[in-house]
Amino acid sequence: MAYTHDRVIADTDFDAVDSRIRAALAEKGFGVLSEIDVAATLRAKIGAEIGAYRILGACNPGLAHRAIQVEPRVGAMLPCNVILRAVEGGIEISAIDPLASMAAIDNPPLKEIAAEVRDMLKSAVDAA
Repeated sequence: MAYTHDRVIADTDFDAVDSRIRAALAEKGFGVLSEIDVAATLRAKIGAEIGAYRILGACNPGLAHRAIQVEPRVGAMLPCNVILRAVEGGIEISAIDPLASMAAIDNPPLKEIAAEVRDMLKSAVDAA
């Protein structure tokens, strides 16, 4: 089972793709709660150079609320991460598949919500 939905955008820069995915996420009702500049963190902590790599912690408040109502500890798996990274040929966007990340939780109503989130994240990645 794939655990991300991916898309490479060519002929543009990292910040442009960042703006595009944030706008596409917002269009689907997601906000970005957190942002981690992985490249800068690894450079500062261990001197490693990995190229541009950013993690956006995306959350749709309505869906998060529904998920918490049916599975109170699901917050340990929130928010949904979307990564941006420089790859050969462009900038790759990868969004988590919530169904894959929550496979260990035996809760059918939660899986229905996760499927909704998956479809919305996929749509945002495709629209960016």
